[in-house]
Order: sequence, then C-alpha cells, then structure tokens
Amino acid sequence: MQAAGTTPGSNAKDKPRIGYVGIGLMGLPMTRRLLERGYTVSVFDVVSERTELARTAGARVAASPADAVRGADLVLLNLPTTDAVELVVFGDEGVASAIEPSQLLVDFSTVKVEKGRSLAAKLRQKTGCGWVDAPVSGGPPACAAGTLTVMAGGEPAELERIRPLMADIAGQYTPMGPSGAGSTAKMINQLIVGCGHAVMAEAVVLAEAAGIDAARIPQCLAGGYADSSMLQKLYPRIVERDFAPQGYARQMLKDLEMLNDFAGGLKSPLPMAGQALSLYRMLVHLGFSELDTAAIFKLYEPAAKG
Repeated sequence: MQAAGTTPGSNAKDKPRIGYVGIGLMGLPMTRRLLERGYTVSVFDVVSERTELARTAGARVAASPADAVRGADLVLLNLPTTDAVELVVFGDEGVASAIEPSQLLVDFSTVKVEKGRSLAAKLRQKTGCGWVDAPVSGGPPACAAGTLTVMAGGEPAELERIRPLMADIAGQYTPMGPSGAGSTAKMINQLIVGCGHAVMAEAVVLAEAAGIDAARIPQCLAGGYADSSMLQKLYPRIVERDFAPQGYARQMLKDLEMLNDFAGGLKSPLPMAGQALSLYRMLVHLGFSELDTAAIFKLYEPAAKG
C-alpha cells in the first residue's frame, strides 16, 4: 500500500491515543511526527533527556511503561534489543501489567523472529491483547518525513486496524502474514542492507583509488541496474565521511547476528551475509560501535589512502 498522509492535525479527535515506549534515534522523530499529525502521545524512555525532548514537542511523559499504556488505544514500542522488548513488556511496571484486550501493541523493534512470536503469544494469553510485529526501514529521516517502509505480521483484523496509523507514518506498509512474518521480512531487509553497506564502501574505495570523481557515481549510475536508495543516500555520506549516527553500527551488528542465527536454524546458506557480519564484528571490535552503519568504510580507509 502506498500510504497517503493527512494534513497536520486533521481529524485529531478521530485519531487513536498513543502510548510510546522507546524514544531514541527512531522513536523521537516518529513521536514528533505523530504529534504534528494531531495524535495524543504519552512517552516513556529510560533516558530522561529523550523524554524531555518529546515533552517539548508536546508529548506527555509517563512514569513507566505501564503508565504510558494507560488511556492509550495503541501501544508502540521502538527498542534496541529483543531483551529490552521482553523487559519493557513483562518486567516490573511493564506493558503487560496495564494493557487491556481492547488495546493493541505494535512493535517497531527489530527482534528475533521466534522469540518475538513467543512474546506475542504470551501477551495474548496473559492479557487478551494483540501484538503486531512491525519493524521498519528508512532511518530517522524517514521517521520524520512519514515515509518509512513498514513490514508487519499479526492477525488480519489487527493489521487492518493500524492501517490509518500507517498512513501517517509510512510511505509503504505491507502486511506480510501472521505473527513473525514482519520480523522475517526485516531479516531479509537486513541481509540486503548489511551486504549493501559493504558494497557501497568498496565502491567508494575503488572510485577514489582509480582517481575519478567518486562523488559523481550516484548521478552517473542513476536509472541503471546498479541504482538504489543506498547508492543515492548512503554512498554520498561515505564519500563525505559523514558517520554521524542515523543507525548505530552496533545495531547493524546485532541485526546481522540475529540474521545469522535465523538462517542457521533454517539451514539456509548466506555466505555474503556471513562476510558482512564479520566486517561489522571487526568494526565494533575496533571501537566504532556508536558511529553510523556507514562507518564500515573505516575498515577500508587505509587501503583507500594507500
């Protein structure tokens, strides 16, 4: 579905009330986007500086995940790890302690597929509340612009229930099937993205070593088979050595580790992904975990300068 947004603040009274847990690189711009579109949003994050930024934008700051749930129609999660999701939902003062069957949890986090399915089943059994796995692609700029790509898994009625929300935050929303289907699609996304980052870095290395104008490659290849969003958006950042995080290297490593385990369980050979995983392990080992995923170029930089 190509999602069409509405004008900011339109039909605000008809919009679901939002409880949002996890106000980081992705959660904060999405919260701001929701507020701009007229949603009422309660937020919680363990980092108070983030919640203060959300408060400044117009959100209510909750005292706990459970507090963020109260009064909400939809509960959104955007958390860094599977363990963090489990803790936020089932820990002390967690989502499960307050959520009701009429509410719906939507998890934008990238989590382990089978663990995500089991957490969804546990929440439904314990509370009667549904859970949609809805990982995203596009990074903070897409969050802010409402142009995310969202892949979702869950019950058909629940996938339809969140379609109006997706119209305000996503450029592409694709229900993929039952619980876990969205997370499975995200594993495929990360397979392509993880390998693609290494390819973009090598393309810059080769262009610079050959002495041509590396910055003109996206223009030169536009419209051909080599063209892609990564070529047009990621590659120029590598040329400029802009490694300010739009997505952390440690998060890419986490996702590739999950992909490796998932594929191993299916006996699915992924040699290219294995190489990307080795590169990101090296990058994080060298101390670059807090830089952008594009910082994989740093592994090639000595050769580029040689």
